[in-house]
Order: sequence, then structure tokens, then C-alpha cells
Amino acid sequence: MNNRPKVLQSATFNPLVRTYILLYIALILFITVAGWPLLLIWILGLGQWYSRHYYDKLECEVTERVLRFKKGIVIQVEKTIPLENIQDLTFIEGPLLRHFNLCVLKVETAGQGNSQDGNEMKLIGINDAQDFRDLVIRQREVLMDAQSGGSDESVLTDIKNSVQNIEKLLLKKS
Repeated sequence: MNNRPKVLQSATFNPLVRTYILLYIALILFITVAGWPLLLIWILGLGQWYSRHYYDKLECEVTERVLRFKKGIVIQVEKTIPLENIQDLTFIEGPLLRHFNLCVLKVETAGQGNSQDGNEMKLIGINDAQDFRDLVIRQREVLMDAQSGGSDESVLTDIKNSVQNIEKLLLKKS
């Protein structure tokens, strides 16, 4: 028996993520004067190696219940977020991202508070990011409906009937 959850979709990433990472870190090294000595090393070799391997390690998939993301070279990070905990999916585009036709899909979860990166996930360069976002939202709604035992309409109908019964009881007592 296979206990592995059914994967609804695995995200693919735009290869331009490699160039974006290379230039983004080069820009940071350039802005910080202390990074100038490392800039040449980064551009000519280390940055190309790092961005290629970083891109190769990117994984993201949506199952029936969770969104899972994996990244990292030396330190690998794997985040699994239950779909029912997702509060918001936001697109972020800066000038450098727009230049490469990329975007960041930021996933925020319940209990965000002031924790730095604790309850969020940033997915850079997903191909067809809008479709991927829509799939996550649809699957979250399916999961929430299944957990609540029905649609919002049936819950509202139950509330309406309860209020009508209370009104009838109050009118009988008057």
C-alpha cells in the first residue's frame, strides 16, 4: 500500500532563475562595498556554479492536502504547508524580476506574526505561476469544503432555519 499523497501538479521553474540569482547576488555584492573583492569571483565562477545547482534542486508540488517546496545546495530546506493553513498567495515583481519575465509567488500562512520567514514560502520563477496559484486556491477550497461537511450555502441554510425556529418560539411565548 502506497502512503504517498497523490501529487496534483509539480511546478516547473523558468531557467532564467539561474541568471536572476547570479545578478541579484552580484548586485548585493556591488552595493555593499565590502563585497567588491568577492564580486569578480562570483561573476566568473562561483555564482554560475551556485545558481545552476540551486536551480537544479528546486522542487514544488501540490498534493490533495499540502504544498511542498524544496530548495538548497549545502543547506537543504523543505517546507510543507497544509493547504487549509494558507491565508494568502501574493505575486511580487520587482524591476529585475520583470526584466527576466519572472515573479515571486509568496505563500502566507495562519499565525504569521512577526516571525521572519517562519510562516511563509517564496517561490521564485514558477512557469505559469498564475495557473499554479489558481490550482492551489481551488484545491484549498475543495479541502475546506470537505472538512466543513458541505458548502457555505448549506451552512447558511442551517443558520437561517435555526433563526426561524427561534423566532417562532419567541412569538409563541409573547
